[in-house]
Amino acid sequence: MTLSDAFREAFRYHPAGVAVITADPGDGPVALTVSSLISVSAAPPVVAFSLSSRSSSAEPLLRAETMVIHLLRFQDLDLAQLGATSGVDRFSGVAPWERLQSGEPRYTGVTTWFRARKLGVLPVEGAALVAAELIGGEAAAGAIEPEAESLIYLDRRWHRLREKLDGVAG
Repeated sequence: MTLSDAFREAFRYHPAGVAVITADPGDGPVALTVSSLISVSAAPPVVAFSLSSRSSSAEPLLRAETMVIHLLRFQDLDLAQLGATSGVDRFSGVAPWERLQSGEPRYTGVTTWFRARKLGVLPVEGAALVAAELIGGEAAAGAIEPEAESLIYLDRRWHRLREKLDGVAG
């Protein structure tokens, strides 16, 4: 097994949260589902995510200076699937959306979302790592309750994480 094969196999079983990133670089809105969103810093709030160069949304997202990051729950599965489907218009009215006053597209059914400003891009073979500072948004109370049903991606499938997670003291 090559190192690349081992990497793919290992990360296939590494659960990840799911987010949809939207932006409009000036020639129309784009959206993309990611399972690579990570928190980098809380003060200032900074996140990072990877973009595959194979995605038709990658190039427009890289041109955009600002974006909206939607943190998805299991109830948002249809939106996750929409953002992950190639060759479809993600803003055709299938999922309700609006433009923020600043112009970015935002899916209105998602309860936790953040407006972000791109800080930088690290090009990687076949991909790019994007760092962005959060500059606005909201986290609805119901979206952050421990009993909320989270959406995770594991073993190339969507899953519902619905049991209450108890902390473990160390």
